[in-house]
Amino acid sequence: MKYLGIDYGTKRIGVAVSDENGTLAFPKDVLESSPSAVFDVANLYAALGCGAVVIGESADNTGGKNKVNANIHEFGDALKNKISGAVYYIDESFTSADAHGRQGKSSLLSRVTKFHIPKKLDASAAALILQRYLDKEGKKQT
Repeated sequence: MKYLGIDYGTKRIGVAVSDENGTLAFPKDVLESSPSAVFDVANLYAALGCGAVVIGESADNTGGKNKVNANIHEFGDALKNKISGAVYYIDESFTSADAHGRQGKSSLLSRVTKFHIPKKLDASAAALILQRYLDKEGKKQT
């Protein structure tokens, strides 16, 4: 089954897609976080022939749910009403930092202090979120 991965943000939504077997995740696109975002993601889900969605859950530095997490679940709940498959959640901790590091940047601090986040970073973070889920689920099946 093919999966769609989501890195939800209040400004941008990173999107990733898995291969047909649901084993490898690939960055796909970055959408603007807007009132039409649920419809945009649902349309992409259908166009790509996905069977489920994986959304990264956000936490604060103590591991507790942060303010963005409520928005993530609101988005996920709205998406459940627009697609035929399931919506799953997985911890997204450090996926943006990891994506940043994989793109060869010097440090997360440089990204934060410059207040400039390359758009492709959001899609890469979505791929890491999705891959984390696929790896976790793959281990359960073996």
